[in-house]
Amino acid sequence: MFSRLREEISVVFERDPAARNSWEVLTCYPGLHALLMHRLAHRMWGAGLRWLGRFVSHMGRWMTGVEIHPGARIGRRFFIDHGMGVVIGETAEIGDDCTLYHGVTLGGTTWNKGKRHPTLENGVVIGAGAKILGPITLGAGARIGSNAVVTKSVPAGATAIGIPARVLEKQHDGGGFTAYAVGSDMNDPVARAIHELLDHSVNVDRRLSQIIEHLQKLGVDCEGIAQREKFDAAYLNKIVD
Repeated sequence: MFSRLREEISVVFERDPAARNSWEVLTCYPGLHALLMHRLAHRMWGAGLRWLGRFVSHMGRWMTGVEIHPGARIGRRFFIDHGMGVVIGETAEIGDDCTLYHGVTLGGTTWNKGKRHPTLENGVVIGAGAKILGPITLGAGARIGSNAVVTKSVPAGATAIGIPARVLEKQHDGGGFTAYAVGSDMNDPVARAIHELLDHSVNVDRRLSQIIEHLQKLGVDCEGIAQREKFDAAYLNKIVD
């Protein structure tokens, strides 16, 4: 029992540079309090003391602002930073070494019985305000950006951001813990694609201008083409603005 408690406290020092000493962590960290109360509530739930498990869970929510259903399964070295607003549903499963920031929801998308909440494999990091919805799986080492809404499974080692969430990269550089699930490339893929199309359009316009200039030197009447080019450029600028 005490060895597990020491392990849970040591995780805080690994992932929160603001932690100063064990007494401070034990008395002032709501994420740790919520986890300890969940361990107790889950044990009661498994022993058939369902009401008592729910009551302990309710008290934990009242004290910490973290709502964890006693039926949820949580692995070792789990860390909730700040804690306020975290919601973890009944059939959620969380592996070892996972991290959740404030405002994260592991929710369901159906009222039917059975598996309806997410599964997090080992080492998953979920940024503040992210919503992971449905019986999907986040692969080992996956990272979810802040405020993302994830409704589809995310491969192991991938980073997902946006609404709805899109996968940015399959592998991380370096590994280890990353605060707020920030990856090496957090640009929205749709915005990046639009910028690439605009750059391509600019290059095409430049080449077309050069062709018109050469044709005019050869005596070819290119007035209609030039006017069309100016119209396209003005239309493109209007869209961008």
